[in-house]
Amino acid sequence: MTSDKPPAADACVKPAAPVAEILDVDAFAAALPAGARLIGIDVGTKTLGLALSDVSRTIASGLETIRRTKFKADAARLVELAREHKVGGLVIGLPIGMDGSHGPRAQASRSFARLIGPLTGVPILMWDERLTTVEAERLLIVADASRKRRAEVIDKMAATLILQGALDRMRSAEATRRRD
Repeated sequence: MTSDKPPAADACVKPAAPVAEILDVDAFAAALPAGARLIGIDVGTKTLGLALSDVSRTIASGLETIRRTKFKADAARLVELAREHKVGGLVIGLPIGMDGSHGPRAQASRSFARLIGPLTGVPILMWDERLTTVEAERLLIVADASRKRRAEVIDKMAATLILQGALDRMRSAEATRRRD
């Protein structure tokens, strides 16, 4: 008998916290534990590009690129990394079209977020990732990276830009709240 439910948490690692929610940026920032890192994710059909923040949530750095196989294996690796780095939240890229439309890739990213949330037990922020892959490619070309090297790191670089955008927005909102 098959089920439409996401894989059970024990299929990977049991969550340490209640089931995660997909939040807006302000609620996400408020839900984060102090000193917890964030993982940024560029969800692709063939890979998951990952980036990691520092504990002060100021700087994003490339972490890893997971070659996608089956959701269960991909999720297990992501949960393992989240536990290893004491991650308090996930920032998942949302590929919105330049016209603001939400196509199949955006639906796939939202589906990934809904499935991974119960396994990690941390809050999730969906972040507009328009042009991050284009920007990552441009930065790698400026750095004179070979085509082969660009192909190896493009998804991790895109995840870094996604996460850095969210970190900058949260820091800006915090600065504005302090001034008011």
